[in-house]
This record gives sequence, structure tokens and C-alpha cells, in this order.
Amino acid sequence: MKNNNLDIKIQPSLLACNMGKIQDEINSIDSFVDGIHFDVMDGQFVPNLSFGAPVLEHLSTKTELGFDVHLMCEQPDILLESFAKAGAKAICVHMETCPNIHRTLQVIKSFNILAGVVLNPATSYETAYEAIKFSDYVLIMSVNPGFGGQKFLPETLEKIEKIRKNFPEKIIQIDGGITEKTAPLAIEAGANWLVAGSAIFKAENREEACKKLRK
Repeated sequence: MKNNNLDIKIQPSLLACNMGKIQDEINSIDSFVDGIHFDVMDGQFVPNLSFGAPVLEHLSTKTELGFDVHLMCEQPDILLESFAKAGAKAICVHMETCPNIHRTLQVIKSFNILAGVVLNPATSYETAYEAIKFSDYVLIMSVNPGFGGQKFLPETLEKIEKIRKNFPEKIIQIDGGITEKTAPLAIEAGANWLVAGSAIFKAENREEACKKLRK
């Protein structure tokens, strides 16, 4: 399935940047990327800990780039308002952590920001169908959540193809192992928001790396 008309957006993940110089890292890319992916980990749903809303509140006032927030948390519902007020332009949650996923997405939308649902590699398209219908965007994890630098799982591309076929106007984000080799596969399948960490922040020429991902 060829998707030449998709509006491809590149969203670097802050997990891969130099944590001691986060603002400088954002400044180094903000002229050629489309947004920033902000991973929130609680040490429960995934083993690691990362950023909280106060960090987002500070960073979001220092750049024109929009932040999309990925809540890898056991209780995302209690965090929605704080991240929305901190400046998130989009928030996505995992199916597994939201027993009332429609209500969670509804709350996110009530802040006039985009609401997304996340599908882990083991989460089937069929299981998520109703949530996908109600969401503004879908994040397909092409690695298991919680760690950067993992190898891309090609079997996740089939889910993207199904979503693009059945929801042609839906925003489809992909996160995990996105490089200049795997990005074309994701775009071909139907993804149009590409989250890339190491591929950009570890590159010698970050702007050139970003251009290669768009191709």
C-alpha cells in the first residue's frame, strides 16, 4: 500500500537526548522537526522512571514545538489534567491501563487537545478497534515500552496497514526502533507521525538524519 500523500511528521523522543542539557538539545533541533515526544514512565507499568508535568511545563514555554505526551503509567487518569495544563498538545494512553478507555479519551479531548490510544506489540487491532474509532490518533509501539534503543518489530506493521485501510484519515504514530532503514517501512504501511530517539539525538548531523527519516 503506497502512501505518498501522507503528511509525515518527525517527533524526536527526549529519552534519547542529553538529560543534563535538555533545553539545549531541543534548541538544536527545533528548526527542522515537527514536535517533541514526551515519554512519561512511572516505574510500575514499565520499569523505568522519567519526566513529570513540571518538566513539561518548563520546556513547553521555551519552544514553539508542540509536545505529545505518552503516558506509560499504571494510573494515567490521575495525570491527565496536570499534563494538559503543563502544555501538552496531545496525550496518549495504553489500552491496558484504562478500564474505561472511552471516558479517558473523552477527558483528554475536554482539554481541547488530541487524544490517542496506544497499542503495544501484543495488543491486537481487533481489541483496540472501538477505542481507535473514538481516538484522534493511534500510537503503534514497534518495540515493547519502557526502554530506548530496542530493535524494531516488523510484525507491528500489519496493524498500521489495517488501521490505515479502515481509518484513512486517522493519525498513526509509530514509536520504537525508527531509523532511516525502518522509517520507509512504517511510512509504506501507513504511519505519518514518526517518533525517533537515537536516530536523531545520536546522529552526527541531526538535520540530515531528520531528512533521511522523511524519505
